[in-house]
Parts: sequence; C-alpha cells; structure tokens
Amino acid sequence: MKLENNWRYKSLQNLEKIALEDPATAPTRLVRRCLELLKVPLNEFNTENLRLMIGQEFSLPYLVPLAIEKLTEDLFAEGDYYPGDLLAVVLKIKTAFWEDNQQLFNAVTSLINSRYDEIEDAGISLGSFAT
Repeated sequence: MKLENNWRYKSLQNLEKIALEDPATAPTRLVRRCLELLKVPLNEFNTENLRLMIGQEFSLPYLVPLAIEKLTEDLFAEGDYYPGDLLAVVLKIKTAFWEDNQQLFNAVTSLINSRYDEIEDAGISLGSFAT
C-alpha cells in the first residue's frame, strides 16, 4: 500500500475514511478509547496508543511502520503494561498481514534477528517470526 506524503499528520478516521459513532456511547472503555484514538493525528500517537490499536488490529498498514520506528529506538518500548509490550503485539500480528507486507516483515525481522534470547527471556513470543 502506497502511503500519502503527509499521512503521519492525519488521523486514522481521515486516512481510512471511517464514519465514527460517538465515543461516549461506546459499550466498553476499550471501544471508547479506540474510537477516540481514531480521531488523533498519527504523529501524536505514543507507545501505548500504538500498542492498543495494533492489538485491536486497527489500520495496520499505517500503525506498523510507526511501531517499527519506536522499536528501532527501543526494542522493549513500554506502553502501559510492561517493557516490550509494543513488540509483543507486533509479533502477534497475523501471518496474512506479513505475507502482504513483506517489507515491514523484513524490517521487524532485522530488528529482532540478533536479540532472540533477550526477547524470549522477556517472555515475549516470537509468533510468525520464530525460526
């Protein structure tokens, strides 16, 4: 998927052309938070926002590149739960996504290649990246 030049400054609602319900009427706190994040420009996403939305499989073609940038800075970047929680959700993404996005798969593979022992010691499953 070819991304627009200024995609980082847009919200997922704008990029995906999603009509949203009012977050106040959401049935759960998780759904409410996801609906709220759909309105936030991607350049304002933090590690926890990425962890949450990737874990819910929202807009992976936009969010995975941002997650890879965070993981390049710190492989064990931490959202709200534990060191490496962003990496854990990225590694749990379904194989079909990686098959359609080989360049992103290769980027994650190169990030984790020499750090399998550290990742396993942290209790993080390698998922589709297990050798």
